Amino acid sequence: MELNSNLSPKAKIDYELVCRAREQNDERAYGELMSKYRDSIFFMMLKMVKNSDDADDLTIEAFGKAFNRIHQYTPDYAFSTWLFRIATNNCIDFIRKKKMTTLSLDKSIEDDEGGEISVEIRSSALDPEERFVRKQKIRIMRDIVAKLKPRYKELVVLRYFREYSYEEIAEETDLPLGTVKAQLFRAREQLYKLMQDKKDNI
Repeated sequence: MELNSNLSPKAKIDYELVCRAREQNDERAYGELMSKYRDSIFFMMLKMVKNSDDADDLTIEAFGKAFNRIHQYTPDYAFSTWLFRIATNNCIDFIRKKKMTTLSLDKSIEDDEGGEISVEIRSSALDPEERFVRKQKIRIMRDIVAKLKPRYKELVVLRYFREYSYEEIAEETDLPLGTVKAQLFRAREQLYKLMQDKKDNI
């Protein structure tokens, strides 16, 4: 693919990393891209949602979506521009869903096509049929989580079922905070794949 001559030197370096990531599945290249833009994305998310836990989740989701679609990136513009657009659009969707939600839903996990799966429901105002449907969703979600590798399963349960913060998970598991976030990122990737098989039932 021909490189856009208008790209800045920084953007050209990013494009080299993108090529290594998608053509060689180079974990170090993915890591470098994440390290370069994680803080910028986080602070942008924080400005939009005013909540550090949500900003953390949205930051990880932005990288997850970008890396899942990295083959779609073209060097017509900087990788950072493309990444920030994905992050912003994802955040806008998150805010819209939160505002439109009439039930008192707590944490949710979003699949790679934008579908939202509730993992805990707090509303007591559901009719019997709705309660049954919600229980089925939670059961299916727990079945999916149970198929994760043990280390991922523990983190997902702590984060989404027991509502621990990243800091509390790090303390509970005796893992560095960065490791917790990285492993939750991997756990979400696994969940996305498992969800595809169950999508029609959720």
